[in-house]
Amino acid sequence: MTDHAETAARTAAALKEPFVRLASVCAAAVRAGNKIMLFGNGGSASDAQHLATELTVRYVKDRAPIAAIALNTDTSALTAIGNDLGFDHLFSRQVQALGRPGDVVIGITTSGNSPNVLLALEMARSMGIVPAALSGRDGGRLVGLADPLVVVPSTVTARIQEMHITLGHMLCGALERELGLVG
Repeated sequence: MTDHAETAARTAAALKEPFVRLASVCAAAVRAGNKIMLFGNGGSASDAQHLATELTVRYVKDRAPIAAIALNTDTSALTAIGNDLGFDHLFSRQVQALGRPGDVVIGITTSGNSPNVLLALEMARSMGIVPAALSGRDGGRLVGLADPLVVVPSTVTARIQEMHITLGHMLCGALERELGLVG
């Protein structure tokens, strides 16, 4: 419990500016009629799916939907891409197919080094899509690629994941308020 509380305190102190930027680019995209695409592997895939649902359905109370999709939920696409193109292309292929300039992608990876997340962010950047990410540790290979990049100051995967879902919930709340969808 102490480790969680200390990580939460360090996260709050260190991440205000990148988090505000993330909320700002997401709000701008939604205002312009664009969407938010989230993705990750393992627990990060669960977070992506959870957050996309909060945005498309509701977070606090009933409101207009926010266009969001988790790219790790279509098993047919995932298995076809993995089989035909390789696991590293799971998300980049979907970004290429579904993304449009002005969208925002949010890759979620505790290490910052997941090849399929990195390739998707590179694809997004090449297409005029905002390549954002949530990470941990030192940000890994996301540094210089993802912008905005929100890096949880921890090396413990469980603590990073706890902060990612907390930050994700904070993003949902911030978007609802910023977009004037809740009172």
